[in-house]
Amino acid sequence: MAKKVLADFLTPQLNELRENGLYNVIDTIEGPNGPIVTINGKSLINMSSNNYLGLANNERLKQKAHEAIEEYGVGAGAVRTINGTLAIHNELEKTIAKFKHTEAAIAFQSGFNCNMGAISALMTKKDAILSDELNHASIIDGCRLSGAKIIRVKHQDMDDLRRVAKETIESGLYEKIMYITDGVFSMDGDVAKLPEIVEIADEFGLITYVDDAHGSGVMGNGAGTVKHFGLSDRIDLQIGTLSKAIGVVGGYVAGTEQLIDWLKVRARPFLFSTSLTPGDAAACMEAIHIMTESTEKVEKLWENGRYLKEGLKKLGFEIGHSETPITPCIIGKEDLTQLFSRRLMEEGVYAKSITFPTVPRGTGRVRNMPTAAHTKEMLDEVLAVYEKIGKELSII
Repeated sequence: MAKKVLADFLTPQLNELRENGLYNVIDTIEGPNGPIVTINGKSLINMSSNNYLGLANNERLKQKAHEAIEEYGVGAGAVRTINGTLAIHNELEKTIAKFKHTEAAIAFQSGFNCNMGAISALMTKKDAILSDELNHASIIDGCRLSGAKIIRVKHQDMDDLRRVAKETIESGLYEKIMYITDGVFSMDGDVAKLPEIVEIADEFGLITYVDDAHGSGVMGNGAGTVKHFGLSDRIDLQIGTLSKAIGVVGGYVAGTEQLIDWLKVRARPFLFSTSLTPGDAAACMEAIHIMTESTEKVEKLWENGRYLKEGLKKLGFEIGHSETPITPCIIGKEDLTQLFSRRLMEEGVYAKSITFPTVPRGTGRVRNMPTAAHTKEMLDEVLAVYEKIGKELSII
């Protein structure tokens, strides 16, 4: 009986997703996630990876991971607060803090866990959170978990932020008020207006929280969006991931020593999930060392991003207003977006479609993520395929 109840719920839901072009087919990559990937035995130019600097398969990172496994084993064996804190975890957190120009840092198992843990550790039902309307799903979930009053702010609208902050303060209903924003917005590639945000935050006494998952390793010569604007001492919480530009897995929160002390005793994913593996911690540190040794990979990433943007724009594609290498091709209708993505794949380019609910209805897109590992020849081939399919489907 229970199986039938579940099937009666799932069958029409899944069918509806398929009929509306919203069902996501998960592809399996056979081998490493690099600029070229193999799916179902076919080689494709990979334009869908967050592996911005091409470090996910870097030989130096692999060597450090092997060495750490030999020294510490494959797993930490426990949560951090019992006996799962290894020396390599402390070393990683010191490395992150130095990289982010903060007093301290705490490492989590994922960027999603950072937002779930940090927001709910700081904010309660007595507080209010002002949140940019296009913030990442993990921020939204973290806000909900906290129990705080969530007040949406128009995307990148500083007048609206000032208005909402003033009204919220004057209401006298809340003990603390936090403003949360992505540093780089992952769907459109625009950059948070941090200089204006900190001025408003100072004026109204807002706690500032920046999720820089797509900015770390990309902005500020790699150190992130906050560093890009020279605001490391004026943003209260910097959140980042270790799985995108860093190329491994995990996440972190960087801030004051006092803040990190609090998160270590109150952030639930930190308290109740086993620690990062030693190999991952070692590989993350090596990635940060590579980024601090030279800006070559970051510069190459931006060079490739500019090249792709110029090419797509010249062909007539709508690429939005991205300020970073993230390059969306906005198609519109969900079914056409899915078809466009499938045809790209058939012609040798792997660029996944992104539709509702990840983006608003009618704004379906194929999001391109050029990396430092792509060559000009690869990007030229991508542009040729885009031109062919764009004309075939009357998109350009």
